[in-house]
Amino acid sequence: MNNLKSCIDACLACLVTCERCVTDCNKHGMPECVSICRDCADICALCARFDARGSAYGHELHALCAEICRACAEECEKHASHHESCKECAEACRKCAEICEEMASAKA
Repeated sequence: MNNLKSCIDACLACLVTCERCVTDCNKHGMPECVSICRDCADICALCARFDARGSAYGHELHALCAEICRACAEECEKHASHHESCKECAEACRKCAEICEEMASAKA
């Protein structure tokens, strides 16, 4: 249960930082960053909901969440030196990806 709670917490933290990044990147005309952050926020929300209800399909979703989080981290890292929201988002995405990868491999 502790791993599950950690995953939910990481997904929710990533969701929040992605939403902040979307707001900031919209102001600065960064459509690629906005797009991947929206995808990442959505998959993190879904993953947290699946985990909260103990879905039997969580392991498959964890793998996809990790993949999208990694892609989001890569995009945000491009802007991290001049946008604090991108830096924070990249960090949250990496953490979430690591935990989701652990969850996916534990259930596989």
